[in-house]
Amino acid sequence: MQIGIDRLGLYSPHFFVDLKDLAEARGVDPNKFIIGIGQSEQAVAPSSEDVVTMGANATAEFIDDIDTSKVGLVILGTETGIDASKSGAVIIQRLLGLPEWVRTYEIKQACYGGTAGLMTARDYVAAHPDKTALVIAADIARYGLNSGGEVTQGAGAVAMLISANPAIMTINDDSVFMSRDIMDFWRPVYTDLALAKGKYSTEQYIKFFDDVWARYQQQTGLTLDDFAAVNFHLPYTKMGLKAFRTALPEVSEDKQTALLDAYQESTVYSRRIGNIYTGSLYLGLVSLLENDGHVQAGDRLGMFSYGSGAVGEFFSGELQDGFARFLHADAHREYLDGRQRLSVAEYERVFNNKVPYSADDYSADPQYLSGRYVLTGVENQERQYEERPE
Repeated sequence: MQIGIDRLGLYSPHFFVDLKDLAEARGVDPNKFIIGIGQSEQAVAPSSEDVVTMGANATAEFIDDIDTSKVGLVILGTETGIDASKSGAVIIQRLLGLPEWVRTYEIKQACYGGTAGLMTARDYVAAHPDKTALVIAADIARYGLNSGGEVTQGAGAVAMLISANPAIMTINDDSVFMSRDIMDFWRPVYTDLALAKGKYSTEQYIKFFDDVWARYQQQTGLTLDDFAAVNFHLPYTKMGLKAFRTALPEVSEDKQTALLDAYQESTVYSRRIGNIYTGSLYLGLVSLLENDGHVQAGDRLGMFSYGSGAVGEFFSGELQDGFARFLHADAHREYLDGRQRLSVAEYERVFNNKVPYSADDYSADPQYLSGRYVLTGVENQERQYEERPE
């Protein structure tokens, strides 16, 4: 049975900061951000947006085109959860009007949570081929103003409907995965700002890729020549490239050029949105499919997922006939081009205006409401969500 991604949805906040502006405000050469890190713009999430609203908005791209009565599983992969107990998935279920006879929960393992959800959903559909599963990878990356990680922030969500006989891409049963207990990145429960050992984390990311890729080749007999493109988890667009370069010498110069061209297309959206943690790998997949005119049905795509702490996984997928009909390339480009550019001063105000870590009531600033689903505030320690007219 073929199982995989039947639908893809993407959402990112309506506001962004230009990294040239940010570099100049921080007294940094803009090329350090734009060329060195590989980022041009960064999505900025106002307090009216969280992983629930972004996940629901991403799913809204295809929710009206699917049979929701077949959805039997809803998983939210995130490291930006809104509650230490209740999952955001069950709120998304309600906002989208999904049936009550569905299993919903949340998965956390740093940036690996989306892949964990995808693989769980694949197993679910294998056991229930007449059912579908909704997997949402949503996050808001925050490191702090004027911090070392500020340039690798971002916000967004990717939603995936997993089914038998998928319309977009099958997920092959060839995964290689590994886990090691390391402290390269973490976020204590008392703060919404991540802590990271930047150089060490990059080294571990590359090491994990090298190890799982070597084992994948041993177990499958496949090489880079068998892939039309390889997608990477992208905290920033140059991160994946650092790992990819360790494997590229295995193939001819012509093949290296083709793979690097595809890699650049996979980074188009990440360069404009930034780091979305659990969704970053799948943001790269959407970007590749919507910006690379060379990928076609039957192509094998590689997928490298990494979540600090740490878990790494490499697997492959195969594009299906007519997959492009189920994408939203024009709408995504129009949306990204139509976002509101914030000055650095306004970006800092939006960044600091957040739902407090306290029992106080809170109201979101109405001038930053956008998207079909929004968080209007907190009353009596309960988040208040609302669906806005389209």
